[in-house]
Amino acid sequence: MHKLVTILLLLLFTLSIKAQVLPQKGQKQEGVKSTQVQDSLRTKQKLQGKEKTSEKQIAKIEDYLIISHERDTTYLDTSLTIQKEYKFNYLRKDNFGLIPFSNLGQTYNSLTHNFANSNSMPLFGARARHFNYMEIEDINYYHVPTPLTELFFKTAFEQGQLADSFFTVNTSPQYNFSIAYKGLRSLGKYQNILTSTGNFRFTSNYTSKNKRYNVRGHIVTQDLLNQENGGLQDDSVIDFESGDQEFIDRSILEVNFENAESIMQGKRFHLDHSYSLFNKSVKAHLPETLNDSTSKSSLKINHIMSFEDKSYEYDQTSADTDYFGDAFKSTSLKDKATLENFYNKVQVDYFNNVLGRIQLNVNTNNYNYGYDKLVVLNGNTITNRIKGNIVAVGGKYSKRYKGFRFNGELGANISGDFDGNYLKANAVFNLNSEISASASINHSSKVPNYNALLYQSDYINYNWQNNFSNIETQQIGFNLKYKNLANIIVDYSTIDNYVYFQKDQTTLQVAPFQNTSTINYLRVKLVNEIKFGKFALNNTILYQNVKDDNNTLNVPELNTRNTIYFSSPLFKNALYLQTGVTLNYFTKYYMDAYNPVLAEFYVQNDAQYGNFPRLDFFLNAKIRQTRIYFKAEHFNAAFTGYNYYSAPNYPYRDFSIRFGVVWNFFL
Repeated sequence: MHKLVTILLLLLFTLSIKAQVLPQKGQKQEGVKSTQVQDSLRTKQKLQGKEKTSEKQIAKIEDYLIISHERDTTYLDTSLTIQKEYKFNYLRKDNFGLIPFSNLGQTYNSLTHNFANSNSMPLFGARARHFNYMEIEDINYYHVPTPLTELFFKTAFEQGQLADSFFTVNTSPQYNFSIAYKGLRSLGKYQNILTSTGNFRFTSNYTSKNKRYNVRGHIVTQDLLNQENGGLQDDSVIDFESGDQEFIDRSILEVNFENAESIMQGKRFHLDHSYSLFNKSVKAHLPETLNDSTSKSSLKINHIMSFEDKSYEYDQTSADTDYFGDAFKSTSLKDKATLENFYNKVQVDYFNNVLGRIQLNVNTNNYNYGYDKLVVLNGNTITNRIKGNIVAVGGKYSKRYKGFRFNGELGANISGDFDGNYLKANAVFNLNSEISASASINHSSKVPNYNALLYQSDYINYNWQNNFSNIETQQIGFNLKYKNLANIIVDYSTIDNYVYFQKDQTTLQVAPFQNTSTINYLRVKLVNEIKFGKFALNNTILYQNVKDDNNTLNVPELNTRNTIYFSSPLFKNALYLQTGVTLNYFTKYYMDAYNPVLAEFYVQNDAQYGNFPRLDFFLNAKIRQTRIYFKAEHFNAAFTGYNYYSAPNYPYRDFSIRFGVVWNFFL
């Protein structure tokens, strides 16, 4: 089966190369959403292969299309906005609600959680290492009139850098491919926290000339290496918080161990192709309540196939029994969990401009998770594998009518060892061009993640096999938006049978547990921007309230990010300047602790962390298609106190100066 997947994808990615052609002048881009603020592409570019006497054709910025996994289409944005400042980081996305560890490439602690779910299968586990793991939903496809290159660079912490290089080209109007690699190496300020990560992506998409057949796919390989130190020793925590100049050199602070590392690896081959059986317009005689009009209808068959091989490995040269408890052996500890998942989905998609879009599908998951050995502990045998096949069915419905849009989706497992189902619906109403409102509901029932069901380790207390009940979640949400002045997002979730990690009171080691009470979780988020000429105040404020008798879900009550900034073109528009200060702050709460063996955060209710402001000064500039970033991160560290942590015993970043660049090339 694996060979079949490889052969199919090689056929996809080795399509013959044809001459590149620009889109016709004035050609419309259907379904394209505009994200551009500053039109940055000013260079006139001629159609390749045309004679000099031919009319010039100009490639517009709107012609450089970016197509998401869900087939939502935007175009390239080379502007410099405050949102670009928020996304200029390791993840290359807005990380509000996350607090990073001290070194680039380490994990993030979550300050908020979203329990909306449309997946009926358990996840791999090692969730703390997945923030930079690119899933199917993170991969985009492209259609460009000329070759496009983007270079991203940002300085790291001590002996390293972060770089992300991207190239895409249409070899013909029908065929596009892209290739990209993001690499990081950073030593870090503390002992034994070196990070070295790589994300390789190759995408390809093809549409036949008659528009009836479309095929796209990607190959992604990833390796995310972190050295692990278990955080600062308790005595070093006191030294860190003292602010003594002797300990400003963080490398002299004692950590819990210096002989461990972990690595997350994965490779995925993904294929998505469809064929349109018909696509026609006919004169329809509709009921009297509707006028006679042209009815547009289409029928399409779609097949999706994806194979992913993923592993998480924790290595330690000698056992640290004081930190993790007794071990089966004293040296060369190696824990490795693997997951192979082969997914197939066949769907029928019918569209009618009167009825809407209806999709029906059936899919299969062949999964194989586990280890290469059996464990016998206290007379009980812990199995080494969870494997099987799941058959599921599902459907989608969407309809647009004037300013109203409705989307619904459901799915359920009908065969196999895992029960699971989900339902989600969303309705959007545009009152006018300035005001929109939406409401959503979501229900989900799914098995807990694989590492809560089965785990094996060379550390004795990190071996278990559980039969937990399904996690049941329900969520309702509302959203009201008025221009940029106010975007209010409210959601309320109830969670039953919540599975979490916490220290066992007997072994004092981390293990999974299931909450028997219902959790009620409310979030209210306000996003707005107020402008005063060339100055602006951008705010993101999140209020959270949790009702949980067992205190298994801990989040800060208030989390805020406020940026005041100045932006203006200078030197006759040759340069666009953006500069300001950002405040990040969250209230004290029982922050989750980090366990490197599991690569999971676990609940602790012993000490509260938070209530420390983080101030960043930034100075950014844009020259043509180049954006230059300069930042003084956490410049208030020395005068507001050394009480800042990303997790218990894991300090947040000290004051540092960093810079970087994003450069787009249009050939």
